[in-house]
Amino acid sequence: MNDSAASGGPPAGDGEGTRSVRAGLPEPVKYEPTLPGPVFAAHFHLPGEPTGPYTYGRDENPTWTLLEHAIGELEAPGQDGVETLVFASGMAAISSVLFSQLRAGDSVVLPDDGYQALPLARAQLEAFGIEVRTAPTAGDAQLALLDGAKLLWIESPSNPGLDVCDIGRLVEAAHARGVLVAVDNTLATPLGQRPLALGADFSVASGTKQLTGHGDVLLGYVTGRSGEPMAAVRRWRKIVGAIPGPMEAWLAHRSIATLQLRVDRQSAGALAVAEALRGRPEVSGLRYPGLPDDPSHKVASQQMRRYGCVVSFALPTRARAERFLDVLRLVDEATSFGGVRSTAERRGRWGGDAVPEGFIRLSVGAEDADDLVADVLRALAESAR
Repeated sequence: MNDSAASGGPPAGDGEGTRSVRAGLPEPVKYEPTLPGPVFAAHFHLPGEPTGPYTYGRDENPTWTLLEHAIGELEAPGQDGVETLVFASGMAAISSVLFSQLRAGDSVVLPDDGYQALPLARAQLEAFGIEVRTAPTAGDAQLALLDGAKLLWIESPSNPGLDVCDIGRLVEAAHARGVLVAVDNTLATPLGQRPLALGADFSVASGTKQLTGHGDVLLGYVTGRSGEPMAAVRRWRKIVGAIPGPMEAWLAHRSIATLQLRVDRQSAGALAVAEALRGRPEVSGLRYPGLPDDPSHKVASQQMRRYGCVVSFALPTRARAERFLDVLRLVDEATSFGGVRSTAERRGRWGGDAVPEGFIRLSVGAEDADDLVADVLRALAESAR
């Protein structure tokens, strides 16, 4: 179980704010902190047979356990038979699903417009004799590649292009063919969409981004229904040791308490920025799923409760984009997204993404929306000089 009763704590409540604040808390103990501090332990007292929950620091840790319950309560509230495993990074979580489920001779369907590190995973998968098929996120194009596959990997909304696919439709088609489905839920967060409720077998995310939201923690997680697929993910974590430190796990749990506050504020700010950019002559390819005229809006509105904090668009040239980023005052030029401080970058500087040279990914933070819009519009004007 993933409700707080499963972890021995008080009921989380039905509201998402209440659930975020109370998720994963243990049963109150007199004179003890509400959220116990991180447990730093490589080993535990272990007389006799090793039948208890904590034996060695690469297997389990009490601080992870509380965080795993918290994330599970957000990803699958009230659902029985669901478990969460935390990892050292989002890429560790992604790798754990790919490499625990696939064997030589299997086929996997990946998005060709997803997270930039997926091509690295593809190269390793192919080196292991696994066939990799790719198709765009938009238009549910991955449907055409499902026959004979073992695993379908979905990223919706996609990063950085913000395309959206119909997760429920893809899941139904995949399961009809005996294909497992994993959904990268990083950009949406559990408060934006719940992949398991849409039928997916795994919800995978980088907790480095908006889940923790302060740009100070590397973390990943996998949530899935209990059974052999999740047992294989757990074995993979143990074998490769892709575990978070207890301090990172504690910081992540502490940060989740403000998730609903941050997500609502950042989503509202992102919509305000997107609306301000709409119709600007120097801006092309504006994407934000929350805009009613965005190509993804219809599908997104059917499966998402919030549309996220990321806005993408392009300026006419690389030089114009770099001038724009340079004169922003409230937006830090940095990679990653989801933090309380707004960030932006020209994605073309990394290579690997099929985007124009002037493509900007802007992550809206928790600043006042009016201030942020004014800063963006001022920077657009100054960058034209």
